[in-house]
Amino acid sequence: MSSFKRIGFIVLDSVGIGEAPDAEGFGDKGAHTLGHILERVPGLKLPNLQQLGLANIAPLPPLEPVAAPTGYYGKMQEVSVGKDTMTGHWELMGLKIEIPFNTYPDGFPTELIGKFEAATGRKVIGNKPASGTEILVEYGEEQMKTGAWIVYTSADSVFQLAAHEDIIPLEELYRACKIARELTMAPEFSVGRVIARPYIGEPGKFVRTPNRHDYAVKPPEPTIMNALKDIGKDVIAVGKINDIFTGEGVTATYPTKSNEHGIEITIAELRKPFDGFLFTNLVDFDSLYGHRRDPEGYGHALEVFDQALPELLSTLTEDDLLIISADHGNDPIHSGTDHTREYVPLLVYSPRFKHPDSLGIRQTFSDVAATIADNFGAKAPQYGTSFLAELK
Repeated sequence: MSSFKRIGFIVLDSVGIGEAPDAEGFGDKGAHTLGHILERVPGLKLPNLQQLGLANIAPLPPLEPVAAPTGYYGKMQEVSVGKDTMTGHWELMGLKIEIPFNTYPDGFPTELIGKFEAATGRKVIGNKPASGTEILVEYGEEQMKTGAWIVYTSADSVFQLAAHEDIIPLEELYRACKIARELTMAPEFSVGRVIARPYIGEPGKFVRTPNRHDYAVKPPEPTIMNALKDIGKDVIAVGKINDIFTGEGVTATYPTKSNEHGIEITIAELRKPFDGFLFTNLVDFDSLYGHRRDPEGYGHALEVFDQALPELLSTLTEDDLLIISADHGNDPIHSGTDHTREYVPLLVYSPRFKHPDSLGIRQTFSDVAATIADNFGAKAPQYGTSFLAELK
């Protein structure tokens, strides 16, 4: 098939489609984000994803496979050593991460906390693994009274910094995150992401605001995004993509406040002429419902995305290709509150397709990057196999 002028790629953050072969090594045997949501939420309907081929990928009762899907379908296995956001996205863009970031199941070392307190002039409370809602219940009021930083982590490699917006201005919170980012770059600490987690409200009614900001580590090598930018293509980042790649290879960026906002921007950008790659992350599935183990909320968010699909697909011409996938799982009925090691779905659509079929099981997320490189004639990533020639 001749190449496409534009490729859109939407990551449904954490929408896994069943345990990966190595799931047991990650404590995730039996995980199935989509399958368990469908079990727990009777009446959940995803007709547009279904028509693209979602239920043709793997059994997803009660969703039935369709006889003539409008998209190509398959699933992808992660080969990198982590199941975090950055590792998943980096692999999607052509990298293989073989040295994991450090995690802190007992909180951060005294040495790191001491340096952070000295550099910011405020004390730290918390310093343990917790969900974002639990930590505010436990420490939110104390933070308001003392002006201290709430520091917490998870099973992921993250240094999260929470502060009430009325007590510590956002600018100071962001400045402190930059300090934490510098400190945690040291090899002895090696933290993947620092995240600003501002909140508002009164004790018992605290709410995290959309003013979250991520401070990631620069990808260890250039990705397909760099390769596209190098040959003069547009690389448009929607949502937290710019943060995940620290701006590497990005030509335009649009932060988002919600999934709905991300979908709106994606549709608006697809309605404009551009030459290259649009990369969207929809994070609410993960941050609002997966980590909080809320299958009903997760199911509703999937329905909202599904309902937006017809309008999104209507923006595409025969010169466009749309890829929908995920970066990891986050099964909302699995034990704990963290990501799950799963296959991710792969749905590929263009109005040009005549008889879409299965793309099978892809052996690395980097097949997406290889396909993008193949399409645009950009430098191919070291990892991944293009499926462009399979699209007819």
